Amino acid sequence: MIFSKFTNAHVSERVTVGERLAYGCGDFSSNIMYSAMAAFLMFYYTDYVGVSAAVVGTIMLVSRLFDGISDLVMGIIIDRTRSPFGKARVWILRLVIPYAIGTVLLFAVPNGWSETAKYIYIFFSYNLAFTVLFTGINLPYATLTALMTQDQYERSVLSIFRMILATCGTLFIKTCTLPVVKFFGDNARAWTYTFVVFGALEILTFMITFLFTRERVNTNDDKRMEVPVILGFKALVKNKYWFMATLNLVLIFIAQGVNGSSEVYYAKEVLGNGNLVGTFSVALQVTQIICMLFIARFVKKYGKRNVLMAGAAIMIAGYGIMGSGGENLTVLIVGCMLRGIGNSGISACMFAMVTDTIEYGEWKTGIRTEGLINSAACFGQKIGNGLSNVLMGAILAVGGYVGTAATQSASAISAIKVSYIYVPIILTAVQMVVLAFYHLDKEYNSILEDIKKRRISK
Repeated sequence: MIFSKFTNAHVSERVTVGERLAYGCGDFSSNIMYSAMAAFLMFYYTDYVGVSAAVVGTIMLVSRLFDGISDLVMGIIIDRTRSPFGKARVWILRLVIPYAIGTVLLFAVPNGWSETAKYIYIFFSYNLAFTVLFTGINLPYATLTALMTQDQYERSVLSIFRMILATCGTLFIKTCTLPVVKFFGDNARAWTYTFVVFGALEILTFMITFLFTRERVNTNDDKRMEVPVILGFKALVKNKYWFMATLNLVLIFIAQGVNGSSEVYYAKEVLGNGNLVGTFSVALQVTQIICMLFIARFVKKYGKRNVLMAGAAIMIAGYGIMGSGGENLTVLIVGCMLRGIGNSGISACMFAMVTDTIEYGEWKTGIRTEGLINSAACFGQKIGNGLSNVLMGAILAVGGYVGTAATQSASAISAIKVSYIYVPIILTAVQMVVLAFYHLDKEYNSILEDIKKRRISK
């Protein structure tokens, strides 16, 4: 076996700093595809491929139905996987190369095809990349947190490292994509060449995650392999905190998706300079990275929910400043930086909160299913992303946006502003309402102790 030195055998109990960094590299790789889709895929489709934003948005929403099936299937597969590398890491090894190929195919729509043929290609390439490959590799990656440790604080730290590297991936995509596309000729084919280069980077960073992380939790517990799927679903619907954490993810990703997809339109059409995407991204992402270096102490003191809610409030303030800033670049950058502060709290906690619901579900029902819980949450994330694309496409269509037009109408400009500023504000406010009912942080330690006592008594 080529990778025999990288099994879970004789793994130490302690999660090292190097392992945290290696874990974070997986989200750098995930965000090459995800951030490219969120920030540029709609723009690539409308302005380089020449198709309708509304039709593409509908395709993406319909694809979410298939995505839901693939998420749940992959969650069941993870819960039943046994290998020397554990339940989750092995899928990173198996799918890393196909995942990179799927990323390239997203940005390789044949420009000479008819409009109908383009839509067919978009449907199949989008589903191959996201429904199959992104799910197949990202869901095991998300599940890996629960398998590396059961310590609530350590999970928070892993989530922070994950989101720091995820933010680096987003920053890389937003600052490098358009310059690299321009380097390759600034046409449809240039986008394909760009993502061939980025695909190689995806392989490198995901392999770092596979090679230098380990699974420690219940890796030899085969009893869960016998849990019927229907019993796992029954346990899931009894997990109230999972519902809250997943709904939180849906709202986060709708808001981020609408804002991210509209940013290139906002920079190009409202401010008259498409390169400001990189400027805004640096202001937001660098601020977020710096803040996340210090966020762990706040999570430890105040808990995940409270830090996330504070981040949401700061995020709303940042959007508000940008909405009132008009075309004043200084004010807009300040708003981006404030959003970066807020997003550090959101990003540090949103996935770790889902992971903590695994223990609550086991305590509540006696059934532990890391893969199923993460798959359903991942589906919620993708539903949020899919709805953001539909919402974005609908708003642009209502506003009368035409990608090939030399000048956009006043209604199209207004639609872009609504997408970039005001829709995210509303969704973030709703998110805070949902989290007001989430109290697992206070209950977690006693729940974990009770679970351990039950296991000892068996």
